[in-house]
Amino acid sequence: MVLSMPASQATQDFVPIREVRDGIVVLKDGSLRALLLTSSLNFSLKSEDEQKALILQFQNFLNSLEFSVQIFIESRKLDIRPYIALLEERYAAQSGELLKIQTREYIEFIKNFTESSNIMTKNFFVIVPYNPAIVSASSGIGSFFGKSSAEAKKDAIAGFEENRSQLEQRIGVVAQGLSRIGVRVAQLGTEEAIELFYKMFNPGELEKPIKLS
Repeated sequence: MVLSMPASQATQDFVPIREVRDGIVVLKDGSLRALLLTSSLNFSLKSEDEQKALILQFQNFLNSLEFSVQIFIESRKLDIRPYIALLEERYAAQSGELLKIQTREYIEFIKNFTESSNIMTKNFFVIVPYNPAIVSASSGIGSFFGKSSAEAKKDAIAGFEENRSQLEQRIGVVAQGLSRIGVRVAQLGTEEAIELFYKMFNPGELEKPIKLS
């Protein structure tokens, strides 16, 4: 009896992202996503009245939305390696023996402290979606006669710009609502969004050693 192995699939097949254009994530189904990095509030340091006011303001913000949003918290172990690499370069450049000893002791202290303590970094995101109406490619009189590749590309660009305009309106609503409760908002650009997804889908990259120049 011969057992056939299941056909392997590339990792990209499981990622629903088609591209990231001008900071906008375009999914394979044509829908758009904007990634908003937000600041945080130290809720525990607020007085009881301030806490109640914040909860009420946040509730009003959620109730004012006519579309769904996703709140995502990225919790990741602090990668201290770039800082250690910088200290190693400083150590190599020191000319005095006393400074070398002090720098080496500081490096060892940082290493031991970060290894014994599970230091985490947290980033807070709000994902704003826009799902444009899906029009069948086989419908319409234009599809009857067919379109050239240039015309199809032009229509695709125009469609993206129109959908992005709708998404940007939603971004403005979210940013304004969060600013009322003291939360700052910044939209991720293309490179920042790609870096975020790369780290999410490649968590092992943080374990690789950093090469010193």
